[in-house]
Amino acid sequence: MRILARGGSALDAVEACAKIIEADTTDTSVGRGGKPNVLGEVELDASIVDGTTHRTGAVAALTGYLHPISVARAVMERTPHVFIVGEGAARFAREIGAERTQNLTPSTRKLWVERLRSVGETPSSIRRRTKLLPVVRKTVREERGTVNFLALDRRGDIASAVTTSGWAYKYPGRVGDSPVVGAGNYSDSRYGAAACTGYGELAIRSVTAKTAVDRLAAGMPPDMVARAAIADANELEDAAFNIVVLSPKGVHASATNREGRRYVWMTTQMEEPMLAARIVVRRAARLSRS
Repeated sequence: MRILARGGSALDAVEACAKIIEADTTDTSVGRGGKPNVLGEVELDASIVDGTTHRTGAVAALTGYLHPISVARAVMERTPHVFIVGEGAARFAREIGAERTQNLTPSTRKLWVERLRSVGETPSSIRRRTKLLPVVRKTVREERGTVNFLALDRRGDIASAVTTSGWAYKYPGRVGDSPVVGAGNYSDSRYGAAACTGYGELAIRSVTAKTAVDRLAAGMPPDMVARAAIADANELEDAAFNIVVLSPKGVHASATNREGRRYVWMTTQMEEPMLAARIVVRRAARLSRS
């Protein structure tokens, strides 16, 4: 928030916020300390969107680096590309001098070992397997986590950033919606921004973030945009899903299909951030669309 308070850019602000969480080992859904895939490898995904220039950058399945959001921004600013994945993302991170780290911490390794044990596996046995799918069907549960940030600066520029370690104990190489611009992350300074958390496959199937911004452009208020996004997801399957929406006037809203979910918002005039309840849209709900 200090970046925005002193007149800095929304793009700098969302990157800085994402980096704080990526380095926080107490958050097991992102960055260092994030939960690994079924083989014990922490694969990180991130994307960043400049809502004014419509430039974007993203990385997926990045291993061994602390700040995937900064690597994603470098993809946007230093390459002719938008999206780099896997070994290519790690090679690019190394080339630009990104900070290396061991993202699997002792505490998350312990959680991984415990999950393997619960399905009759060990680190050694899982790595010897030629077929992982039967195990993954047992290891993955509804505990997907992601963090996203939407910001509006003094100039009226909007930016958004999403970063995650993805679905815990996933199949290696699985990529969710977080780095997929238009699915889990989208911003356009003319109309607003949206970003998703939860079961990312739903956002990919519905192109949720871009659809949300299109609804803002059509004049739908943020709270109804958020409701409609969850209703869309609910029609696909019963899985946890959340969205946060921001308008160019600073009006924001968030919705979910699970009870007790909250989101944080703050302005430069506030001393402390505010925790707000998300609108709950139950699966039975059917909303009219535009």
